[in-house]
Amino acid sequence: MDPKPIDILRERLREASHLGATVALLDWDQEVNMPAKGANARAAAIAYLSAVVHNKFVAIDEDGLLTGLKKLLDNPPADINQALTKREAVIVRETWRSYEKEKKLPETFVKKLAEASSKSQIVWAEARAKNDFALWLPWLEKIIKLKQQEAEYLGYQNSPYDALIDAYEPGMTTAETARVLGELKDFLLPFLRQTKASKTKIETKKILGRFPISQQVTLNKLIAGQMGFDIEAGRLDKSVHPFSTNFHPTDVRMTTRYREDDVLYSIGSTIHETGHALYEQNLPAEDFGTPLAETVSMGIHESQSRLWENNIGQSLPFWQYFYPKLQVAFPKPFKRLKLAKLYQIINKVEPSLVRTEADEVTYNLHIILRFELERALIEGQLEAGELPQAWNTKMKEYLGLEVPNDQLGVLQDIHWAGGDIGYFATYSLGNLYAAQFYQQLRKDLPELDQQIATGDFSKINHWLKQNIHRHGKTYRAGELIKKVTGEELTSRYFIDYLKAKYQKIYNL
Repeated sequence: MDPKPIDILRERLREASHLGATVALLDWDQEVNMPAKGANARAAAIAYLSAVVHNKFVAIDEDGLLTGLKKLLDNPPADINQALTKREAVIVRETWRSYEKEKKLPETFVKKLAEASSKSQIVWAEARAKNDFALWLPWLEKIIKLKQQEAEYLGYQNSPYDALIDAYEPGMTTAETARVLGELKDFLLPFLRQTKASKTKIETKKILGRFPISQQVTLNKLIAGQMGFDIEAGRLDKSVHPFSTNFHPTDVRMTTRYREDDVLYSIGSTIHETGHALYEQNLPAEDFGTPLAETVSMGIHESQSRLWENNIGQSLPFWQYFYPKLQVAFPKPFKRLKLAKLYQIINKVEPSLVRTEADEVTYNLHIILRFELERALIEGQLEAGELPQAWNTKMKEYLGLEVPNDQLGVLQDIHWAGGDIGYFATYSLGNLYAAQFYQQLRKDLPELDQQIATGDFSKINHWLKQNIHRHGKTYRAGELIKKVTGEELTSRYFIDYLKAKYQKIYNL
């Protein structure tokens, strides 16, 4: 019996995904293991293979296979036995969406962007280390031009930025993103002023000390494993900028970064990346290569990392369980520090220069700043050479901080270096999704705090897997949040969460 067209499509998608996983492996190795002199050769390899993956994916319809399935999707036959099942319909719908976009990009462009992004990341890392924006500027200009060109290839209705943000948050527009982030900014700026004016002062120096990196690695792996990360199906390594990547649900890699004088510096990043990794490990392996085993959007992806990092990982019950382990690993200074004080320190609100070190209240102001700047770069309202000054001005306006150098300013994030323009807004969307999911999680698991305080994360993981992870791209982000919580995405839950938590901590 000849295979069904949908099964042929599945196999073609798996083949393309195997190639894509190879590129992802090279990217991961570039950040974790690659020697510095390997940069140019690696960039060439990534560029070549990225073009191969592109061609492989576009070729899935060379004989009209996908087109035929799309017609079957649009015009279901009367005979139900010949129609696509619900899951098959998702595969066709989402593959067609990706195919329509991918075929608009010429192979030469795909190769050029991949090579430029790879080389740009290497130069960015050097520029960051040397605090030399001018060193990276030519590559930034090249990336911006390429991303503007990508937007033109893909097409857009109002802003070229629409085409770029859609790659990370399907269906989201520049105007809608600006509206949502505008609402957040209107709340956050006065709320931040309230916390600054509070008479409650939290001293953080008492948690600093000397923490050998090897012992920190052991502790971070313990926390990730307790949260549910399957170490036999993944790795935790070290990199300049923490990130997660996956090659298959059984091979998920994540990284964190360490400071010898601050053990909490790595723990927050590890919890965040573990949230991403759990999502990837819980995707249905049997559907690998198809949209059924792909994450729905980066906003939803970020909701998983932010839910774990903030809603759970910075909660009192979480540290009721993990603090004794931290005290055993590093008795000095934690043995004499009370849990209530640690909880305050972990949740201290203080404007910071670095996004990844920002607290829950100020974090979204970092994202709003980046969204506004990258939108202006793509829309041609800001030149790349003007970026440091524009960055510093907004940091002063939003967070009240003077930026001492570009290393702590415009050079701190890898995203623009890697061509990930349009990504930043999904961090804030992720915070909103996370707060709304968490509210529903608390309703569905009335004993949640007790479970967390005893180190039992199994019910949380089961809830997330059943409600979010296992669906892949079955639902769009807007559909998923409504299915799980009964409401469309709103900033109300996030704002209420911040108010309830920080009004108590700061006696507002």
